[in-house]
This record gives sequence, C-alpha cells and structure tokens, in this order.
Amino acid sequence: MYRKYIACLNARAWNELGEFVAADVVHNGRLLGVDGYRAMLEEDFRNIPDLHFNADLVVANESHVAARLRFDCTPVQDFLGVPVNGRRVVFHEHVFYTVREGRIAEVFSLIDKTAIEAQVRP
Repeated sequence: MYRKYIACLNARAWNELGEFVAADVVHNGRLLGVDGYRAMLEEDFRNIPDLHFNADLVVANESHVAARLRFDCTPVQDFLGVPVNGRRVVFHEHVFYTVREGRIAEVFSLIDKTAIEAQVRP
C-alpha cells in the first residue's frame, strides 16, 4: 500500500489520493481531511516543481509505517523559511504513519531543515 501511495504522489494522481488517505487524515496534529491533505501536496509541488518522493527506508506492520524519504530537488522560493530560491538541495524527511482500515489516518513528519540550511549557506 505504501509504495502505491508514493507512486500516486509522484504521478500527481490526486483523484486516487482517497484510496490511500483516510477522509479524516491528520498531519502533524492538524486535521486536514483528504481535500486539505491534497491541497498541502499540491502546494508542495507548486513550490518544488521537480519534487519526487524516494523511499530510502520503509518499515511497516499492519497499523504503522515508518519511512525515510530522500529528496533531491529545486525549490523555487523560500522552503521552511530557508532562502533556497532555485538552488538544488538534497535532504531527508522522516515520516511516521498510522494506518486504519487500509488508509493513512495520521502522519507525523520531520524534515531535516539543518541539512537544507547547510547547503544554502554562503
């Protein structure tokens, strides 16, 4: 399921997102629902046109997924408050998912902002 979810994100197959994400999905403590979750992802792709999710490490059981995602991309403006502005950066995101009834119900995400800052320092 998780690998299909990542493929859905990379294909920007937004109409299929509800197959993987619960109607009442929560992201970092905020109730977004599928529409809000989709809006968040669409904004990410607008701000980072070459965004591609690469799952380096995935550990899963029936109710949880933990993943280390690798990104090699070029944000077009500030990213997480860091003035990237079109420079290529490589960083990781560590994500923990709670799965209920076969769909992602809760997401806890932590992005390695320090790695991004180190790459854009003058």
